[in-house]
Amino acid sequence: MQQQQPKLQVHPWELVEPEFQPQDYNLNATLFALGNGFIGLRGAFEEGYEPEPFADGCYLNGVYASEPITYGESAYGYAKNNQRMLSVPNGKALQIWLDGERFSLAEGTLLDYERRLDMASGLLHRKLRWRSPQGKTLELHSRRLVSLTEKHLYALDFRLIPLDFDAEVRLVSSVDAGLAQAEKSDDPRLASPIDSSDIQLQKTLAEGDSLALIQKVHSSGFTLGTGALHRVECASDCTRRYFVDDCRVSVEYRLAAQRGKPIQLTKYVAHFASRDGSAISTTQLSDYLERCSGKHFEDYAALQRRALDEFWAGSDLELRGNDTLQQGMRFNLFHLFQSLGRGGRTNIAAKGLSGDGYEGHYFWDTEIYILPFFLYTQPQLARGLLEYRHSILDAARSRARELAVKKGALFPWRTIGGEECSAYYPAGTAQFHINADIAYAVRQYCSVTGDTDFLRDKGAEIVIEGARLWLEIGHYNPRRNNQFCINEVTGPDEYTALVDNNFYTNLMARAHLYYACEVYEWLQAQAPQAAAALAQRIGLDADEPAAWRRAADAMYLPQDETLGIYPQDDSFLGKPEWDFENTPADHYPLLLNYHPLVIYRHQVCKQADVILGLFLQSPEFTVEQKRRNFDYYEPRTTHDSTLSACIHSIIANEVGYHEKALSYFQQVARMDLDNLHNNTQHGIHTACMGGTWLCLVQGFAGMRLHGDTLHFNPTIPDGLQGYRFRLQFRESILELDADRESTRYTLVSGAPLTLRHAGESLLLSQPGQSLTAQQANVQEALV
Repeated sequence: MQQQQPKLQVHPWELVEPEFQPQDYNLNATLFALGNGFIGLRGAFEEGYEPEPFADGCYLNGVYASEPITYGESAYGYAKNNQRMLSVPNGKALQIWLDGERFSLAEGTLLDYERRLDMASGLLHRKLRWRSPQGKTLELHSRRLVSLTEKHLYALDFRLIPLDFDAEVRLVSSVDAGLAQAEKSDDPRLASPIDSSDIQLQKTLAEGDSLALIQKVHSSGFTLGTGALHRVECASDCTRRYFVDDCRVSVEYRLAAQRGKPIQLTKYVAHFASRDGSAISTTQLSDYLERCSGKHFEDYAALQRRALDEFWAGSDLELRGNDTLQQGMRFNLFHLFQSLGRGGRTNIAAKGLSGDGYEGHYFWDTEIYILPFFLYTQPQLARGLLEYRHSILDAARSRARELAVKKGALFPWRTIGGEECSAYYPAGTAQFHINADIAYAVRQYCSVTGDTDFLRDKGAEIVIEGARLWLEIGHYNPRRNNQFCINEVTGPDEYTALVDNNFYTNLMARAHLYYACEVYEWLQAQAPQAAAALAQRIGLDADEPAAWRRAADAMYLPQDETLGIYPQDDSFLGKPEWDFENTPADHYPLLLNYHPLVIYRHQVCKQADVILGLFLQSPEFTVEQKRRNFDYYEPRTTHDSTLSACIHSIIANEVGYHEKALSYFQQVARMDLDNLHNNTQHGIHTACMGGTWLCLVQGFAGMRLHGDTLHFNPTIPDGLQGYRFRLQFRESILELDADRESTRYTLVSGAPLTLRHAGESLLLSQPGQSLTAQQANVQEALV
């Protein structure tokens, strides 16, 4: 694993670049990105940086271009179209001219510099002193926020001070649709280029202090509107001039700057997108921005702080004694909150809204790695993620029919709008386990929140339509004593594809089928009208639930008695082992250096597969079973996927391998801050970020949900003095505060709560009550 260390200061609440790092400009554009779940704005400079033209980007969650996938050889049922998250017009663009000299960090002399992302306030600050080639010294202070209270808005605030000169200053502010697009690459993790002719400019506005562009994305039907409004304050008169071309509208403010007297510019930028036929007009943009500009930047800063205070009050995970890990933890949670789609119509991309890696697609990462954090801290946001899955059910049904599945649905492996976008089906469509992953998340959500309305209205349909798939693709195999087998699938390990009886898939399918039976029985008993309406709507036969239970009872789970482990699939243990000793360090990740067939025919894992199943279905397995499987699969795993280390950390901690658990956690906590996979410049890794929370809460704190009861078994890893976090469970908010000697549980608010600490039952009967329990031996307690 190649490591690239950005020179950023360690601080528990901030990310600080103490001096300009041109070699890390692209990387830091990711790390300093801001977002609000709809708008994502990379941390590139307003004035740009010419040596790195591909660092900039602004994205709108759920907004994409579509294009046919080109195959050299196609076949029936291949995914037809790709959906590619768009980089929408750059509304933050600002050029500064001093008597004809353009301000740029690629020229002149940088005398002082600091850039700082404050995760408590949600503001990005930059301050610098710069001397032009002709000797003019300028001081610049800038602030940036993407509003958490106004979905369509971000704001920028600039303060310029000419320190040693009087000069004509020109401020050229633009809305620029001419951003550099992604270049073609053989790396499947990166974005592909967009056909610029697909996006057509329809209307522009440049008048007064307002700019606007209206665009049409013909392939996907989106209409985009980008507008900007300016407020300039200075000691001299100011004139305006406008520039309009094929992809850009600009306003130039020309003024006579005086030595030592500040120039203030506030820029409000709005993004709108529509796909429902409703028009977006320049008047709509101008009116919206006029209303927003009624508040000063300071007002939005105060609202931003208030929104983040509320977020951190329920979501912060405090680590005592290690600011390096604390910074990583908060950075990850902050970016998850910025990236998550709101309102049930969008999801969270593998790279969030910080870059266009993986085309901006949503994966199974959401339900397994990310949703748990929101479920226990911001359950309404977790519900929205599941509502998104319900919104794409029709597309999932259509995809199932393309694969000769007559009943039910198959959720897409990669998508934005609901259509399957994975061009490589062995590591895409074949990962049928996504249906079970989503059902698992529905079960977790309903168990933690008690939200029966969601289960009745949407959750039941997701679970049941997904479960019908297994009876269609599986079969009772007479060669395996008529056990239920599922062939030609790919599990989570994408270095092993198209196999029979992947252990993870069969295990999760079994749980899915049992849960579908449970949900339908509940629906019939508690909401018989809803049950009848659902059965009629989807054509559910009366005998189907019994067939689900029969298949679950007969599910084949491969076991190897000699090794005492669960084979990853029917063929895995019969393959030769990968020659790790003679694999050059620069040949990782393997997927960029070896043909898939070379990888597929060896015992080598990209990420946790069996180990993940043992974690998700934890109560079904003993600690000794987990240990034996961990001992076998861990040395055969490359962790080429950032989804891997967190699961290994959790299981390592559970089986008593505490040094390994800590080592994996350290990787997860700072995966992007330290660019451990050397591709953070293309965007953050949201699933890994969710894994940070999993490592602490379900790893070191040992939290498991068994039935309706939370179980804990806290341990404190070396390098930490303790940790504290809150969880929301049903009507209660619980705080856990652990150190090396004991754990204190406090019922912050809500109804009485019974929990278990290392097997001991504790009852918190009223808000404000705390109980302290001594730490137990983790292995003895979990056995």
